[in-house]
Amino acid sequence: MPISTHKFGFTIFFAAALLFTTGKAVAQSNTEVLEQMGHLIDDALFFSNQYVTPATDAAVYQAASGWITSPRKRELWDVSLGIHTNVFFTPKRDREFTIINSDFTFFQLEEGTSATVPTALGNDDQVYLTGMLGDSEVRLETPQGMDMQTVAYPYLQGSVALWGGTELVAKYSTRVRLKKSNYQVYGFGIKHNISQYLDSLQQKKIHIAVLAAYSNEDVSFNFLDIKTDYGTLGISEINGIVDTWHFQASASKEFGKFEVLGSFIYSTSDVEYKVGGEKGSIESIIPLQDVLNTRLKEIYKTRVNYIGEAGVCYKINNFSVQTILAFGKFVNTNISLQYLF
Repeated sequence: MPISTHKFGFTIFFAAALLFTTGKAVAQSNTEVLEQMGHLIDDALFFSNQYVTPATDAAVYQAASGWITSPRKRELWDVSLGIHTNVFFTPKRDREFTIINSDFTFFQLEEGTSATVPTALGNDDQVYLTGMLGDSEVRLETPQGMDMQTVAYPYLQGSVALWGGTELVAKYSTRVRLKKSNYQVYGFGIKHNISQYLDSLQQKKIHIAVLAAYSNEDVSFNFLDIKTDYGTLGISEINGIVDTWHFQASASKEFGKFEVLGSFIYSTSDVEYKVGGEKGSIESIIPLQDVLNTRLKEIYKTRVNYIGEAGVCYKINNFSVQTILAFGKFVNTNISLQYLF
């Protein structure tokens, strides 16, 4: 399969450094090695897209949950602080994908013509792929998934009530180490109470609010450890970075100490990818991570999601315990303990 002029330019730069900076003799013609290098990078991009996309899609749901803990109007300068835990259920359909030899232009399966391999959300099964770079064999073991059907991680969320039924909301987590992956989220939003304008709703203890928020999710996974005669390639980690704009409408009804919540969420997310980890020995010859990260821009994407939420909250003086279920393509449960100052 021919490679585009844009792709070929990066390949020329990479292969020329291998051929001339190292002075390494290659049996095949330079042109053939250039094409092989281009095909290797193309295959890495194909695999990256299939492997990490389900995880970045899931990250949108994880970051969407629990922004509005209650649509009630707060008093000016009321402050709430909560410890939240997301419990995400990885669906089976997004834990694996099938590869066949015709998917690749450089690699081929070491055994058979097709195989089922895990995504970043999948199990720890692995298969071997092989290809020839010059006279040297390149042998790759496909990356493992998290092998966790349920993923849980904590974060902090707080809010402060401003004037006119408006609140500033923020959430943050440090970089949380999960099995074979890392996750971090931060974001902020503005919530405004609508039911304050309708006395009949206030009398019935029905509350309505809208929210606009921005969040950034950074999820990373162990990726490929490729060794060649020219050195290790240093792409042992892949990151999905998700910038999300989040719009939500919520309504709730109080029943004594209980509050029942329902929400509709619209989100649009820009998803970017980059490889990282410890740089390979090949970096002394060529900045391969930079080359691949430039090529990864070809698989950037925008995701639009429509998400429903249902929740229930139980109040104990200034404390409240809440469970929220977000549902759509994925299911995510958010459990929190909050305190109102």
